[in-house]
Amino acid sequence: MTEETRTLFLWMAELSDTLGLDMDLDEDSVHAVLDLARDAAHHVTRPAAPLTTFLAGVAVGRGASIGSATASATQLALTKGEHPSTS
Repeated sequence: MTEETRTLFLWMAELSDTLGLDMDLDEDSVHAVLDLARDAAHHVTRPAAPLTTFLAGVAVGRGASIGSATASATQLALTKGEHPSTS
């Protein structure tokens, strides 16, 4: 585990504790969320990254799996990149 990854996981543990969450994300889930943020930033607009991951988190909080929420959001972001909005 790199120092950056270690710092990230320590941060997530501390933040989860502070927010009263009982969460333990594995590396695959972390990579899925980070990849989603990247795809939203690059294919939609940079500010979409944190908001997209937030909305995926809301979906997880309502019962979706991290995998299905990030996959659905990623697919939408990639589709937006192929067909930019004309508005």
